[in-house]
Amino acid sequence: MTINAHAAFLCNYEVMQILQQLKDNTQKKHKREASLATVTYETVHYLQDTECKSQTEEMIQKFLEGMKKFKLTKMEKLMMVNTPPRTELEIQLIVQESEERLSEEDVHAIIDLVNEIFPTPAT
Repeated sequence: MTINAHAAFLCNYEVMQILQQLKDNTQKKHKREASLATVTYETVHYLQDTECKSQTEEMIQKFLEGMKKFKLTKMEKLMMVNTPPRTELEIQLIVQESEERLSEEDVHAIIDLVNEIFPTPAT
């Protein structure tokens, strides 16, 4: 398998889906690649403890559609999918120069969108 570092950025949900499929396929092929199986297992185990476990493709698409009105970069949107910001501080940490690029209303609209689409996971 070759990895092209510039092919695309994936959110945690997409990585988890790919690795779960890879894990299922690897188990069927006599476990010939033990190290890959270990990395796959550890990564899936980690991702299942993050918010991506409760996300769906539809939720992510709906979120990205709602984010179009805010002129954010793909990476900023990706970071918001991976770790949905629920406070103003979290948005400031994700969005470069957020004070200049987003109004206070924009920040609150993003937080509202996050809370609407990505409900807080039960702990």
